[in-house]
Amino acid sequence: MPELPEVETSRRGIEPWLVGHTIMHTVIRNTRLRWPVAPEITSLRDKMVLSVQRRAKYLLIELNDAGWIIIHLGMSGSLQVVAGDSVAQQHDHIDVVMSSGKILRYRDPRRFGAWLWSHDPKQCRLLARLGPEPLEQDFNDQYLFARSQNKRAPVKLWLMDNTLVAGIGNIYASESLFSAAILPDRPANTLTKTEASVLVASIKTVLSRAIAQGGTTLRDFLQSDGKPGYFTQELQVYGRAGGCCHRCGGLIAMARHRQRSTFFCPQCQH
Repeated sequence: MPELPEVETSRRGIEPWLVGHTIMHTVIRNTRLRWPVAPEITSLRDKMVLSVQRRAKYLLIELNDAGWIIIHLGMSGSLQVVAGDSVAQQHDHIDVVMSSGKILRYRDPRRFGAWLWSHDPKQCRLLARLGPEPLEQDFNDQYLFARSQNKRAPVKLWLMDNTLVAGIGNIYASESLFSAAILPDRPANTLTKTEASVLVASIKTVLSRAIAQGGTTLRDFLQSDGKPGYFTQELQVYGRAGGCCHRCGGLIAMARHRQRSTFFCPQCQH
């Protein structure tokens, strides 16, 4: 599933092609995604795009005097900007036809993504309870340490709780904990103030580097220009069970936490 860096990469890729341009109409080839495509999107006509934003793993397209398109890429969804005469393929479910002659095309082989509509994203049930963005100032060491005090859950699962911090998924939770030298199964309430500070810095660094590399390509993810993300080459632990730790030379281990694979170094992380 595309995580925050992949979604941010998509946002940056499509933004120049949408903002300031008008959506002429949409072409919906399949309304049956995770939830039915919102009827407001199906009937959209002649609306200018004011901004393209991201909240956690959701893309938010702001339209003038209309509302917001809220997109979730699901497990295999991707967005590409293509020429107006580009022929749609089997899994190309939605086209947003722009006044520039370009098309924003949504592909989703598994159809677990979503295209929703909101007049106010802050009131949207999917966004209302989200915690702070990990790359913004509200997510800091004081905040993380304070929230950890009464939490006995494994720190990795805790970081993936979107009410704590928005958008840290499986890949980047594993990578950030390795960078901070913290074992993923430690209870969150065992973090010291120093460890909380190091962990916040690690999360921000790992996510920023991943965004700079265009995200991580796992299975179906592609950038908006069709190119893969390159952060896979920098993964330290994720997907490397049995491989050598780049830091100490020991073997990377894997554990299961609530049906999710967790990767870590037993020697470097404590």
